[in-house]
Amino acid sequence: MFAGVADIRQGFEDMNTRCAFSSEWDKFSAKTYKANYGEVPFGGITKINVEDIPKHDVLLAGFPYQLFSNIGKREGFGHET
Repeated sequence: MFAGVADIRQGFEDMNTRCAFSSEWDKFSAKTYKANYGEVPFGGITKINVEDIPKHDVLLAGFPYQLFSNIGKREGFGHET
């Protein structure tokens, strides 16, 4: 969930583990994801029916780093969201 450019996927996927599903709402991240993995993540998680998410053993979700990034305003946990 919240795949970004799949850094979490890259860290967990190996010969015994595969990605069954990914979601990402940002079109630029999804484009990079496709370039790296040959598949387009599903859209934003709020628009996906829970029934469309395959059964899985482990659920990984990216952290909303934009609030902590050097390119953002660096509001961190002080941001209203």
